[in-house]
Amino acid sequence: MSKRNSQANKSAARERLRVERERQAKKDKARKQIVVGVSVVAVLAIAGGVSYGVMQLNKPSAWEAAADAKNVTAPKNTSGTDGTTVVIGKDSAKKTLKLYEDSRCPICASFEQAVGSTIAKDVEVGKYKVQYVGATFIDGDSLGKGTIGTRGEGSKNALSALGAALDVSPEAFLDYKSALYSTKFHPEETDDKFKDDSYLLKVADSVDALKGNKEFRSAVENGTYDEWALKMSKAFDENKDDVTGTPTLVMDGKKVTAEGSENAPMTEAEFNTAITKALKG
Repeated sequence: MSKRNSQANKSAARERLRVERERQAKKDKARKQIVVGVSVVAVLAIAGGVSYGVMQLNKPSAWEAAADAKNVTAPKNTSGTDGTTVVIGKDSAKKTLKLYEDSRCPICASFEQAVGSTIAKDVEVGKYKVQYVGATFIDGDSLGKGTIGTRGEGSKNALSALGAALDVSPEAFLDYKSALYSTKFHPEETDDKFKDDSYLLKVADSVDALKGNKEFRSAVENGTYDEWALKMSKAFDENKDDVTGTPTLVMDGKKVTAEGSENAPMTEAEFNTAITKALKG
C-alpha cells in the first residue's frame, strides 16, 4: 500500500470518527432535553397536585359554606325568623307542646317509638299543637364510623331532609320524622348513616307522600334546606326554655316530664299523665 493511500485511509477514518462523535453528541443532547422536559413536567405536575390538594383542603365544606350563606331558603309551612318556627296542628288548639329533638339521638328514637303515635293522634284531634325544634349537637359529639378525626353530618343532613318533607306538607314531615326514628331505619348513634342522601331517600320511600316525589328528592340531593337546618340548629342552641339535651318537652315554658323525674316521659302511660297535667296547668 502506498503512503498516499495510507494517509487517505487515515483521513477518512478520522472523518468517520468525527461524524460519529457529532451524531452521538446530538443524540445525547436530544436525550438530555427529553429528560429535562419530562422532569419539568413532573415537577409542574407535582406542584399542581400539591397546589390543588392545598386548595381542596382550604376549600370550605358544604356545611361550612351553608353556615356562611346570607340567604336562607325556608320550607313552606314555617314562620318566624328564617322560617325556624315549625308549628303543626289545628288553629283551635289552645296550647302548644314544644318538642326538642336531634335526629341522631337514640333516646329520641326510643321516645318516638313509644309515644310518637300518641302525639300524632292528639295533634290530629286538636288536643294541642306541636312545635318542633331540631338540634344537631350529636354531629359534634359523636364521630361516624370511618370518620376518625372528623365531625358527623347526619343530624344536619336529616334536619335538612325534614325541611324538604315539611315543604311537601306538615303530614309528610311528621310521617318522615316517625320513619327516621323507627326501629327499621334509625341507626346507632355512632353510625352516621343520615349523612348519606341515599339513605335518607331510602327512608323517604316508606312515606307515601315522599315516595317518588321528584321535588323532595331534588331538595335532599341539592341541599336546598341546608342553610335552614343550620338556622334551626342555632334556634335550639339559643332557646329560652333552658333546654340542653334531647328529647325535651316544654309547654307554657315548663318542662313536661315523667312523674318524679326531670326526664321526658318514655312510655305512653307516663306521657298521658304528664300531658294531662300540663294541659291543666
